[in-house]
Amino acid sequence: MTDTDREFEEATKYRLQERDVDASRALVGVETPNRSREQLTVATPDAIRNYARAVGDDNPLWHDAGYGLTTRWGSQIASPSMTTILNAPMKGDRAPEGLHRPSFRGIHVFVSGGSSDWYRPVYPGDTLYSYQGLESVDVKQSEFAEQSVVQVHRTVKLNQRGDVVAILRLLAIYTERKTARDRGKYADIEPTVYTDADIAAIDEIYAAEGPRGAETRWWEDVQVGDELTKMAKGPLTETEIIVYHSGGYGFVPYAPSASRIGYRNRQRIPKFYIKNAQGIPDVAQRVHWDSAWARAIGNPMAYDYGVMRESWLTHFLTDWAGDDGFVARQSDEVRKFNYIGDTQVITGEVVGKHEHDGRCSVDIEMRATNQRGVVTAPGTATVLLPSRVHGPVRLPAAPDVVQRKATEMFARHCELGGMIPWKTVQS
Repeated sequence: MTDTDREFEEATKYRLQERDVDASRALVGVETPNRSREQLTVATPDAIRNYARAVGDDNPLWHDAGYGLTTRWGSQIASPSMTTILNAPMKGDRAPEGLHRPSFRGIHVFVSGGSSDWYRPVYPGDTLYSYQGLESVDVKQSEFAEQSVVQVHRTVKLNQRGDVVAILRLLAIYTERKTARDRGKYADIEPTVYTDADIAAIDEIYAAEGPRGAETRWWEDVQVGDELTKMAKGPLTETEIIVYHSGGYGFVPYAPSASRIGYRNRQRIPKFYIKNAQGIPDVAQRVHWDSAWARAIGNPMAYDYGVMRESWLTHFLTDWAGDDGFVARQSDEVRKFNYIGDTQVITGEVVGKHEHDGRCSVDIEMRATNQRGVVTAPGTATVLLPSRVHGPVRLPAAPDVVQRKATEMFARHCELGGMIPWKTVQS
């Protein structure tokens, strides 16, 4: 056995602990301020543009301030999925005494889907805060790793005025690394090798894509059964993972860092660092770009982030909706891994159409399918569209109970000295 094998064996020996499951269950329904400082806390014009680049989204509404002035929003705005990666520390009261956060030490966590409800755009200058809590905790049997813990996390995002911007739910699955490796569910999957003709076929999809932009998509013109223009993502490379990180994702809670800050982080959470083949301690998070470590926890090669694929589905929807539309809801499942070298093609169709009190919407079913013909991420969405009869899109309102709670939490944040670092472009 090599030194690397011994290191990986040591790092994958941890088992799920009942005390962590019990601690999680005790936290269900308890909402606390999110004190994390994400890589990005403020939606500056550059942050908005660079996040869109990280997703591969060239919509000028996210990139060009001058273009944004010509739209109904009167400004550059952010892609809805950017709400996931924006967070400034929120001051407030801690969880009641006797409750503590479970460690799940040495246990791997996967994002397996979730839902997003959006209520207003993010503008340049907006700061997002949040409060969060567990909605549910279940112990289930898993094909991948025998036993797993499934948690649903809910996060309420609000801006510097205390307005609810989004409610995000994330489905997280905690699995034992060694059990997953020993079961080897995906061991037979081989890396895909592409011919020039294969790449040309993918490029053909890219060439036909594009945001609808200023060409209004009227609700009256949409019919059930309409197909959305298909979208390509990939083939996935380590470069694309790096670019996604450059947009601001992946730095909370483990804070992968460089040089001296990395050294200090390694002292803080030493079990998160596992030596590579050169004997260098590196982050466990590298399953997303280090195939040797990915194999040690039961996957044949490195793979994407679940949140990354969720952002791709949002891109698919906003391209179709155009500048005047608004994606109000997205729900998705991340069912299969998207490995380095995999290509996803996203397709979808309109399955419903509604008008209620002048608010006009359509329902969409969509899916990401890989080059093996496997659906890896199905989803549904509700998109609001302008109407020739009922007028421009009317933004949805957050549930009253959520807005009241957000107002209380934000007032407490301000009372404790929370600072508002930027003035938004909107009054």
